[in-house]
Amino acid sequence: MASASVKLSDLKITVPAAAIAQNPPTKRDASRMLVFERSSGEIADEKFKNIVKYFRKGDVLVLNDTRAFPAHLIGTKEKGDVRIDVYLLRELRREERLWDIVVEPARKVRIGNKIYFDNGRFYCEIIENTTTRGRIARFSYEGDLMPVLNRIGQMALPSYITREHADDDRERFQTVFADPSKKFAIAPPTAGLHFTKELLKAIAKQGVHITYVTLHIGQCVLEPIEVEDVGKHRMYSEYFEVTRETTEVINKALKSRKNVYVVGCSTLRALESSILAANMVKPNRGWTDKYICPPYEFKINFRLLTNFHPHGSASQVLVAALAGPENTVRAYRHAIKQGYRFFAYGDAMLIL
Repeated sequence: MASASVKLSDLKITVPAAAIAQNPPTKRDASRMLVFERSSGEIADEKFKNIVKYFRKGDVLVLNDTRAFPAHLIGTKEKGDVRIDVYLLRELRREERLWDIVVEPARKVRIGNKIYFDNGRFYCEIIENTTTRGRIARFSYEGDLMPVLNRIGQMALPSYITREHADDDRERFQTVFADPSKKFAIAPPTAGLHFTKELLKAIAKQGVHITYVTLHIGQCVLEPIEVEDVGKHRMYSEYFEVTRETTEVINKALKSRKNVYVVGCSTLRALESSILAANMVKPNRGWTDKYICPPYEFKINFRLLTNFHPHGSASQVLVAALAGPENTVRAYRHAIKQGYRFFAYGDAMLIL
């Protein structure tokens, strides 16, 4: 593990444009999986569906059951017919129709501006600035906005996906285990996109305990790290829940020296926000701005399933904290050389 603060440039990997997955694979579990063994430093190339062989009876698989909603609205300013992309982060007060949003291009959106949607049927008015691109907006639409979002909204695909939004993104930019009652994330935990219901059944059949945490992924995925000293970056807060039932399953496995597999950086952040001094997990809920960067002391030896992440993302930095900066760069370069697909719709990486 690194003993000094890491520079952003230390993690720089140039990913060829052709390696950036623009579409999901035909089948979710048809992805590839790079396996990195921390103790030996060895790298292996696998098919994702073969992840089953890495589990043993009594192991635990922890998933983030948040559900992404179509949080991306395309609107126009009231004057000038300028396109404005609006990303809805969370509803603040329904009775006042207030939402926390991110706008792009931010320089064209000021307090008092109105942005119109759905051919002018409704609009939002900017009433406050929060961050560089963040705003608080009051919507003209009365009542529950979600049915409207389901009709005209798009999934908040990352900017590196340069194609037009497709109808099947609503299904594929979503995990098969997302809880319909927890529809508050602007993006899914992308490491979970590889699982099918059949594969999860096969894993459970081996005696693996599958359990869930919740962390609603928000503005963090929209804002890259922009400071060279990654230790100086600050995360946006995101709501999370770790239930007593989940902690009991995890702690029992830890006491029995079983492996705990964590799916996604968001899941790991929720768990790391809930560690007791005794190196056990406690029930917890609330807002976390937990930022994991090297050097970081993990009190529990979790195994992480993740994706390959863009340079400057908090997720890439978290992977560097777990695998080590040099090993992370080496694994990414191996993946490029072997033709892996990168980022949200790309292939997986299993860190043992």
